[in-house]
This record gives sequence, C-alpha cells and structure tokens, in this order.
Amino acid sequence: MSMNTKLSTAKALLDIGAVGFSPDAPIAFKSGIRSPVYVDNRALIYHPTAWHVIVEGFRFLTEAADFDFDIIAGVAVGGVPHSSALAYITRKPSVFVRKDSKAHGKGQRIEGGDVRQKRVLLVEDLITTGGSSLSAVDALRDAGARVTDVLAIISYGFSAAADAFDSAGLELRTLTDFDTVLTQAHERGVLDGERIALVLRWLADPYNWEVKTI
Repeated sequence: MSMNTKLSTAKALLDIGAVGFSPDAPIAFKSGIRSPVYVDNRALIYHPTAWHVIVEGFRFLTEAADFDFDIIAGVAVGGVPHSSALAYITRKPSVFVRKDSKAHGKGQRIEGGDVRQKRVLLVEDLITTGGSSLSAVDALRDAGARVTDVLAIISYGFSAAADAFDSAGLELRTLTDFDTVLTQAHERGVLDGERIALVLRWLADPYNWEVKTI
C-alpha cells in the first residue's frame, strides 16, 4: 500500500468515527476477544466523502498490483457496498457471498452470477480473525472460482489471521494499518502515549491482553 493511501484512509476512518477507542471499557468480539479498539466501517456509506476515499483506494490497489481478475466479490454484509462500488467504477461484474446459504429459493450463498472458471477478487471491510473471508473464499472455490487475493480496508493484523490466509494460498492487501491509525489518533489528541502502548499490547496478543494489563 502507498503511504498516501494509508494516511488518507486512516484520516477518513477517524474523521467519521469508524475507528474508536475504549481502553477503559473493552468491547467483546464475536470470537470472544475483548478489545480496547472498535472498527465500524458500516458507517462509511453514510459519509460519501470518506467513502469515496475508500473506493478510490481500492481502485488504486487493483491498478498498482496489476490484478488480473474477472469478477469482484463482496463478503456480506460489510464488504458488499465497497465491492459493488469498486465493480461499478472498474466496469467489472460483481457478486456477493452470503455468510450462509439461503434457507429458501435456490439456497445459494453466491448471488449475482456464475463464478465458474472465473478469477475472483474478494473485497472485505475488516479482517479480524479472517474467518468470514476464508469462508467466502471456500464458497467461491467450491463454486469453481479461482481466488488468490483479498482486499480489505483494514486488518487488526493478528498473526493467526495472517497464518490462515497464507495456508489458504491468499494474499491480503489492506488500505491502511493500525500503526498509521494510531499515529493519526495521537496527532489528533485522541490517544495519549500510555493508551497507545496499551492498544499496541492488545494488538500483539489479543487473547491474553486483559491478563497482562491487570
């Protein structure tokens, strides 16, 4: 990722409060991890200026990496607005992948069109453990697609997620990272040095963070 993209994305997320910090009252993730940081990229579609930064960032990534793909797929629900917008501006077909197959109708997980023998670029809004993205990749591959690359706005950077992506033969690229976000938060006076250190300890070991900070 370019430094300009990292900075502009981090600023856009902070501008609209998509990234927030609650070190004194950690929130619980679905995975059971308790976190002093929260990310809600769903707010982006309500803020067109910030959202434009994100979609253009994705377009820049596809051009810089010189991806060779036929279809853009979004992971429901968070990735779908961004994948759809990216497909629109790049004039590529778009599909989305449900978390589970529909309980009615055709019972499909992949909506929008046929992905057989197609090269599919997957777009996600946030990578935590990577479970939802990997599940979507499995569904696409089961349907006959070739998937080697995933784009996301930001990742928590957990080593377990990185290992899982590597094992699945996937390369993950993000628009920004938490080092950049934390630097911007510090410059804005949102976080002081002590709280940044606390967040960095959590990022390094999220499963044992509360034990270490007592």
